[in-house]
Amino acid sequence: MSASAEYIAAVPVLASLDIERSAEFFAVKLGFMKVHVAQGGYGIVANGPVQIHFWACTDRHIAEATSCRVQVRGIERLYHQCKGHAIVHPKAPLETKPWGTKEFAILDPDGNLVTFYENADA
Repeated sequence: MSASAEYIAAVPVLASLDIERSAEFFAVKLGFMKVHVAQGGYGIVANGPVQIHFWACTDRHIAEATSCRVQVRGIERLYHQCKGHAIVHPKAPLETKPWGTKEFAILDPDGNLVTFYENADA
């Protein structure tokens, strides 16, 4: 019997109608660094160990049906930062969920839902 693989990380790849706009949104509003931006091709932003990738898409409905979750520390600070930029999803304010996380969500310019969460006991 062989040993199982060790999973290290997962990186979301979101649909983007405009790679430069997506990268700029995450840089300006959320403090990510632009790692790679190829308009019409592929994009990567990073903040510490977290990366979010973007693939060029021409169908907004695909992005609007896509989401990802990003674990953070200091969720209250991030929530207030996002409120200041008026990007918090109106139906997803900061709250504690029954599954043990505090979380809130934003929509990026293409309609991707990004949920930020922290363990409630953190």
